[in-house]
Amino acid sequence: MGFRRFWADHEARMRSGFGYPPFGPPGGHGFGHGHGRGGRHGRSRRPNVRSAVLALLHERPMHGYEMIQELDSRTGGAWRPSPGSVYPTLQLLEDEGLIATVTDGTGSRKRFELTEAGRPEAEQASQAPPWAEFAPETINSWHEIRDAGFQAMNALRQVMMTGTDEQRERAAQVLDETRRKLYAILAETE
Repeated sequence: MGFRRFWADHEARMRSGFGYPPFGPPGGHGFGHGHGRGGRHGRSRRPNVRSAVLALLHERPMHGYEMIQELDSRTGGAWRPSPGSVYPTLQLLEDEGLIATVTDGTGSRKRFELTEAGRPEAEQASQAPPWAEFAPETINSWHEIRDAGFQAMNALRQVMMTGTDEQRERAAQVLDETRRKLYAILAETE
């Protein structure tokens, strides 16, 4: 496979949501396309955005983006739900009368808070919040994998910027082989 074709395939996978770490794109789709910690190979289910939002609002009123950042922080970067999952959840909770919107002093950002009707479900959600599923070992493992990925991308960037055509071609072959090996790991049975 030529370098240009490899890079075009890589970009297409990235745009489609495939080719990211097992928990989805940074700042993107949470656990991606159902292949995160849930389902196959003994992994647990996908975290519940609704429960997470209610548990956070049980602590204090927040903006939607603040909730995303808080979940990212509490899971060490292993779970960062996308705005496409958080904001519709907020709208649904508001439609159900469990939360209400309060504008801050500037009127530009909406802050969400619990209503009296939402307090019982939020109390229940805060007893076992979804971020508690992420054991310190899981978070540490995620950090190690993420750091290794960043280091590999930095090395690739150097090859792309300063390498010869032949070196870039060999780098594309290494990446293609690495991709196949990573998928082979996922295909292993327990």
